[in-house]
Amino acid sequence: MLNRRFSQRGHASLSTELPGATPGSGWQAPRMRGALVAATALAGLWLVATVLRTPVEPNPPTDPSGQAGGASPSLIDSAVAKAHDRVPGSADVASSGLKAVSLTDEYLRQSAPRIGLAEARLIGIYQLISQARHREALVQTEQLVRDHPNFQLAHLVHGDLLSLQAHPVRQLGDVPDTKALAAAVQLTALREESRRRLRALTERPPEGSVPTQFLTLSPQSRHAIAIDASRSRLYLFENLNAVRGAHGVDRAPRLKLLGDFYISVGLQGIEKSVEGDKRTPLGVYYITSNLNPADLPDLYGVGALPINYPNPLDMQRGKTGSGIWLHGTPSDQFVRAPQASDGCVVLANPDLERLLTTVRIRTTPVVIAPSLQWVQPDALAREREQFETVLDAWRRARGDGNLAELKGFYSERFASQGRDLAQWWPRVEDELRASKPRDLQIKDLSVLRWRDQEDTMVVTFGEVPAGRSRGVTKRQYWVREQDRWTIFFEGTI
Repeated sequence: MLNRRFSQRGHASLSTELPGATPGSGWQAPRMRGALVAATALAGLWLVATVLRTPVEPNPPTDPSGQAGGASPSLIDSAVAKAHDRVPGSADVASSGLKAVSLTDEYLRQSAPRIGLAEARLIGIYQLISQARHREALVQTEQLVRDHPNFQLAHLVHGDLLSLQAHPVRQLGDVPDTKALAAAVQLTALREESRRRLRALTERPPEGSVPTQFLTLSPQSRHAIAIDASRSRLYLFENLNAVRGAHGVDRAPRLKLLGDFYISVGLQGIEKSVEGDKRTPLGVYYITSNLNPADLPDLYGVGALPINYPNPLDMQRGKTGSGIWLHGTPSDQFVRAPQASDGCVVLANPDLERLLTTVRIRTTPVVIAPSLQWVQPDALAREREQFETVLDAWRRARGDGNLAELKGFYSERFASQGRDLAQWWPRVEDELRASKPRDLQIKDLSVLRWRDQEDTMVVTFGEVPAGRSRGVTKRQYWVREQDRWTIFFEGTI
């Protein structure tokens, strides 16, 4: 599979070639230290010639706020204050469970370890621009593009700040119309990247809140990942739940947000259904392996974490395709446009390195949603308890060897390893008849809920006979059919 993926070049990305450059040459990072104007031109996303042709004093006159020529450039409004397509506190923010926050110095200081250094520096530059501290912003931007010469959005902001020394800047990536037409795709992608970064950092999950998919999480899952495609954001959590038994404990998910990172999804968006559709799948998945970067082409950056697409629900729905990974970017790109892959989730290499050194294979769930809904853990108690009552009834029927009652928990659409319910059930009968009735315990339970046109549960647990310390680890997929929860897949991990 690896060879096939590599021969296909993996994931499509938006062209970053300089308008007028040699076709196929691609965007190349500047190599000369201090050649910042050249770096701006090489980004190919705005025209610095205006600045260079216009007579400009070495230190243009400024008003008390520090703005060149006393102008009030709308760069401030369009790149910062109006970066959202909705104002903070709108109905969309409220319905998602997020809260609006301001980009204060203290907030940025606290957020920097979580969001990554490069993004924190970029947002800090935006804050300086919003405060009309353009000279400071220019100095910091020069340092940022010097440290990350492949960070195209930083180059775009740098070019605007250079242009600002000569004339007002109308919008992020403010270039003459002829140049804008030649680089329309790149400009649109970078403006959207900027908007999504700002939106994700000013619409925040409240302290202690969790995505609604996480009804409960086993201590075996030391970390968890949730992806909000609408915000181009990946959230990395640490599971704070202590080791718990089967009964009489609080199963509310307790997750600590360790990091959240800008990501890119499929070129054609989300909701993958067929191989080659260039869409990112939606659902509940698990990381299956950690690929050695030495065995990967540069396209995948510092590594890759495959997930189990298609999962049993996907296969029930006839979805096809494979090789969906969380992976990094090639050396000549810092990040990709919000929609630019063949279906994978793509992160900046420093952010992916954080995942590679943190998460474990097989036990780390990955929820990919069109948009996440955030709630306090206790708000999920009723749903969790209602489902666990059903799961406990299944446990008792299996432990008692009550085949008639047990079979009632399985859906007519059941399928596992190519066998339908009629083909699979005799194996269950043989297994239970060969063993005496016994008390079974469910340990290390994880329940993740997925709602779209159906209501499903992805359930992972240890099935341990009483008196033993170990058993088998099972994963079941349940679906709500006519107001009843039934199992349509069951397998051993």
